[in-house]
This record gives sequence, structure tokens and C-alpha cells, in this order.
Amino acid sequence: MLPVLPAKPVAPRPVVRPVAAPEEAAGVPCPACATPNLPGRRFCRRCAAALNPAAKPAPLPWWRTVWPFRRRRARASSGRVVRGLVILAVLLALCAGGLLLLPAGRALIEDTRDKMGKAVAVTPVGIAASAEIPRHPAKNTTDGLNNRYWGAPGPQASVTYTFGKPFRLVNVLITNGASKSAEEYAGQGRALRVDLEVTTQDGDKHTKQITLSDKPGAQPVPTGISDVKTVRLVLSSPAGLTKGRHLALAEVEFFRRS
Repeated sequence: MLPVLPAKPVAPRPVVRPVAAPEEAAGVPCPACATPNLPGRRFCRRCAAALNPAAKPAPLPWWRTVWPFRRRRARASSGRVVRGLVILAVLLALCAGGLLLLPAGRALIEDTRDKMGKAVAVTPVGIAASAEIPRHPAKNTTDGLNNRYWGAPGPQASVTYTFGKPFRLVNVLITNGASKSAEEYAGQGRALRVDLEVTTQDGDKHTKQITLSDKPGAQPVPTGISDVKTVRLVLSSPAGLTKGRHLALAEVEFFRRS
């Protein structure tokens, strides 16, 4: 047997004892985990979250999100005067446009209502003619019969219709000549142009030249005039007016909006 050699001495391993970290029981609480931290710390001792995060900027007002006021970065006081002037200019432009477009807008609305509504016949309460042929008075133009007519001695004769209440005149039907019958129509003279003069309740006058076709039957004339009180027709441009004949106007019908 071999002899046993003496062993080399081995130093004992050091024992590491953990040192307890002092508890930081007071201080700024972490916004993430609510752990208290001593003043002066920038990050949480537990989760390393930032203790003083940068404050989020306040949201922009709604008008700052609309062009041309939309900006990524702007000082608090920048552009206030310019924005105020722009807003004022826009308001003035809207007011001016409203004043300019108001009459046109009203007319468009009334015309739309005329087309959508139902037309109702209106009978005048008074009829006066500047001249009449015997047995052919001007009242024949509103009797509802197309074989009786108003006879005028010549051009520039006029007839005026008066109404009891103001109304919206949407249409006028004119039956020219002595009758709607073709044979009787050609028996007298006809006015191929009629000057229409409408007077409203406020005294405003609206004039329109109406060109009539030289044929029998009713011919519509759209008007679209509000608050009508009187309507005057003046005959001109005669056709078929020879010796022994006179101008004939068979029927005039007025319609209001229902």
C-alpha cells in the first residue's frame, strides 16, 4: 500500500449575507405601482417607472382642428388677431350673401310651392273695359262660355279685373278670338300681343308682354305674383282686323295657389 499524502488545506468559502434595504415608507408614490419613493428620485425603486412624467398638452379647441386654423405647434397668443379678422370677414360675407340672395331665395321657394300646389280658379269681383262693342261686353271674358266674347273696337283697348282679396296669381289662361271653334275664331280680329299689368296690394306694378299664337283654344301664361289686387290687359298687334270686324277676346281665367 502506498502512503497517504497529507491533504492541502482549503480555505472555507465566505458566507454572503444579504443586507436588507431600508424601506422607503414615505415619499412620492409611483404613478404606475404606487410604491412610495424618497424625494429627489427620478425613477421608481420598484418598477423603474418615471416619477415625474411630462404633462400631456391640453387638447386643442375644435376650431383649431379646422383649416386654416389647424397648426401643429403654435404659441398660446399667436394668430389670435388674424383668426379674429378671418372670422369677422366670414361673418360679414355670410350676412352680405344672405341679403343679396334673400329675394332670389324667396322667389325660388314660392315658385316651388306653385309647382307643388294645386291651382284653384279665382273670379274677379269687378270688370271694367276702356271700350266695348254693343252686345259684347267685357264681362263675357269671365262667364265660363267660350262662344261669347269681349269685343273691342281696335288696338290699345284695355280691360281691368279687380279681386276681392289679395292672392298668389300663379297662372292665367287666355282664350283668344271670338270662340275656341276654328270657324268662329277666324270670323273676328284677334290681338296677337297682350300687355299684362298686375298691381299688388302694396301698389307695386308688374308688367309682362304676352305673345299669343294665332290659333283657337286656351293659352296658359305663367305669372307667379303674390298679393294681387288688379290685373289689366291691353290688346295690341291685331290680326284679321278688317273693315266691319273688331278685336275679340273670348275668355280670361285666373288661378291662385291652393
